[in-house]
Amino acid sequence: MTDANPPDVLESTGQTGESDPPVDDVGSLADAVVDNVETVIVGQDDVIEHVVVAMLGGGHVLLEDVPGVGKTMLARSIARSFDCSFKRVQFTPDLLPADVTGVNMFDKRTNEFEFQPGPLFANVVLGDEINRAPPKTQSALLEAMAEGQVTVDGTTRELPQPYTVIATQNAVEPGRTYELPIAEVDRFMKKLELGYPDAADETELLDRVVGDHPIESLSPVAAAEDLSRARAAVSSVTVERPVREYATALSGYTREHADLGASPRATVALMRAGQARAAFEGRDYVVPDDLKREAPAVLAHRIRAGEAGRSGRDVVADALDTVPVP
Repeated sequence: MTDANPPDVLESTGQTGESDPPVDDVGSLADAVVDNVETVIVGQDDVIEHVVVAMLGGGHVLLEDVPGVGKTMLARSIARSFDCSFKRVQFTPDLLPADVTGVNMFDKRTNEFEFQPGPLFANVVLGDEINRAPPKTQSALLEAMAEGQVTVDGTTRELPQPYTVIATQNAVEPGRTYELPIAEVDRFMKKLELGYPDAADETELLDRVVGDHPIESLSPVAAAEDLSRARAAVSSVTVERPVREYATALSGYTREHADLGASPRATVALMRAGQARAAFEGRDYVVPDDLKREAPAVLAHRIRAGEAGRSGRDVVADALDTVPVP
């Protein structure tokens, strides 16, 4: 390794220092969270890993699938695995931006306005069925996800750190939902799908939910401070120049072969996810395979292929097959 510092293309997700845990400890933390969630969620090992990697990389996650496959339960299980504040927002057509960010209420006792924080003020926020709310309300998440703050009536307030938004949306009932704005979609580090379990996993699920649901006895295995320190350690994982150039080339390919390709923000997200994946695997440096593993979840949802029958995942798959690996 020749680069002593994190690549300049990255935006730091935290301050590093002597108190940051070594990469081995980050991997141990991730393993503990994954194992904890797997006591509730059956047959979704890869998706669970992807969510944990996104959290280590300081990113937000969008879960899309049909109702009833465990999107909300997965988000709740992840949140319960950390000893941190958690809020859930059930998005509905009549939800207003102030219902999410908070509002200034007049207090007759003090004759002053007092800010009442909304559900965005938590370490982990679950936005359930986000595409049921109109775009104006969805956009209330933009500042929170991008800047870790909200602005209400001209006053900016910092959100608790670490901060993660896990949102779900249904892939059915298009007539009763709103398409997410591209600017909002671009703020999610990853978009994931769960799919139906196979027969063995579904039978195992039935065995687990007989009696009390396993999530009711799920205990935290890490503190919010552990996640903050792990993120700082992840941000110091080394990314050599050839690997950075590979990430740039992948994004460049999507821009040349789609109506709307991956943005520079997407390239940054891919590199952050690669750092987190490396730490998850116990390495303090990123290899091209880390980017290849993360690229479909990080890049595909930001791409508009423009060709009938062709998806963002198809464009990413072609990029991974075509762009030379350093």
